[in-house]
Amino acid sequence: MFFDIRRQLQELVQKSLPTGQAGLSSLETVAPILIDIPADKAHGELSCNIALQLSRTLKKNPMAIAADILKNLQQELTQHPLKNFFANIEVKQPGFINFYLSPQGFYAILETVLNKKDDYGKSSHGARTPFCLEFVSANPTGPLTVAHGRQAAVGDSLVNVLKTVGYKAQKEYYVNDEGNQINILGRSIYFRAKEILGDKAEFPEDGYQGDYIRTIAEEFIKKHAIKASGALEKINPQQWRQFGADYLMGLIKKDLEDFNVHFDIWSYQSKIATTKAMERVLADFNAKGYIYEHEGAWWFKSTQWGDDKDRVVKKSNGEYTYLTPDIVYHQDKFARGFKHIVDILGPDHHGYIPRIKAAAAALGKSVDDLDVVIVQLATIYRSGKPVSMSTRRGEFITLREVMDEVGTDAARFFFLMRQTDAHLDFDLELAKKTSAENPVYYIQYAHARIHSIIRKATDESHLTPRLKSFSLLKEVEEMDLMRKMALYPQVLLICAKQLDPFALGRYLQELAGCFHKFYDAHRVLDENKELSRERLALIEAARIVLGNGLRLLGVTAPEKM
Repeated sequence: MFFDIRRQLQELVQKSLPTGQAGLSSLETVAPILIDIPADKAHGELSCNIALQLSRTLKKNPMAIAADILKNLQQELTQHPLKNFFANIEVKQPGFINFYLSPQGFYAILETVLNKKDDYGKSSHGARTPFCLEFVSANPTGPLTVAHGRQAAVGDSLVNVLKTVGYKAQKEYYVNDEGNQINILGRSIYFRAKEILGDKAEFPEDGYQGDYIRTIAEEFIKKHAIKASGALEKINPQQWRQFGADYLMGLIKKDLEDFNVHFDIWSYQSKIATTKAMERVLADFNAKGYIYEHEGAWWFKSTQWGDDKDRVVKKSNGEYTYLTPDIVYHQDKFARGFKHIVDILGPDHHGYIPRIKAAAAALGKSVDDLDVVIVQLATIYRSGKPVSMSTRRGEFITLREVMDEVGTDAARFFFLMRQTDAHLDFDLELAKKTSAENPVYYIQYAHARIHSIIRKATDESHLTPRLKSFSLLKEVEEMDLMRKMALYPQVLLICAKQLDPFALGRYLQELAGCFHKFYDAHRVLDENKELSRERLALIEAARIVLGNGLRLLGVTAPEKM
């Protein structure tokens, strides 16, 4: 309903623009009329800055333009369905037109939430555009770390939001099951197996040293019934690599499943970026003039699309660089019909952005068809001290450890408590607290408390929420709660535009705060039964919005706590 009000206001303001003045013929070039939502309720529920936009065109003071628009707008409203939805419309410096909802306007929002229930917040904004988000995509060389956990929480929640606002979004995991890292994994397992069988061979300096490598080696020995170190020499190195990668992918998939992240597509580098496929894409680039040879190597002209330097795609020894299979992989995604692709990567990939965007352009796509979201690292704190993380040394905390210690709900929510481009400090002690200090507990408790109140009202007083006609809701805290609920659809669009679910988590904290403030100030079950029914409707609507938002973040919405 709130968005419908905004849309109708845009039309009304357009009709109310001043006429008969110098420069009017150029009004068609003015940016579309925007109806914004002020951060401060003192400026109303909605605000328009069109007078400021027109000031230069009309060569007139924006306050005077706004006054003219307001006069025409008030006339338009006399015959419009929105005429009772505004308590006041006023012009404020330096030329804003601010709109203040009347109680009827707030009640319309409340009625909309109660009628739409789980569908509240859904829209057709994305027009069913095929959207692919690839995230986590950890090399199968070790367990998932907290860095992967943060990427998983961001990607999964973002896809949920994109689907809600009308995109045909899918989640994809790209398994890098080839390359030097997999070779190192195989050697690491091999040398641990030799050690287990009594051979004191020196472990490779670049090997993976975590305890999980010993576990994999033990499993390999057990599976193949190996009794002596000498038998290891007869085993093809590919077996070590494959066994290790398969074993770790099994752990990764189980961790993701328990983290409530379920991928729609699992793609494998070994199947997509074949030698034949890489030769084909480079031949195509070469034919288009995007490749040149220098000192025996093949270079991709990525500077043609804004990269700071051209990139080697084929070394002088004939080996392909890591960029080449990535080009093939993105070509494959576009070929599958995705109109927009998002890669969610770690902070060590900043330099990757211009080169992969250049590749997309060379493939015939717009650079805007591909976005790269960089998710900064998360530092885990235990007892006030950061936990060291290094995959090679094996001194790291895994996603599994975090889930086991604080639970999936807290882990997912805490990973989303900062914007993706900001470093995150994850306090394990705070995540385990059952108090208002813990934001996810604070939100879930609001949801559960509302359930409890409504159960009590139904079972003991035989009262149910009203579905319309809310004339008794007049308190400031009641209006604030409705105002906050009205913002939910807008928050989802902000998350989709920014490709970051952070704003949703923050919004849910604010909504829970509005509920708790209302509940502390007013009795829901009052002696006035009609007032009780209206307040039950108010908190039921808040519960609906809280539940909808929590589910998008992959966090449970409990009925009891």
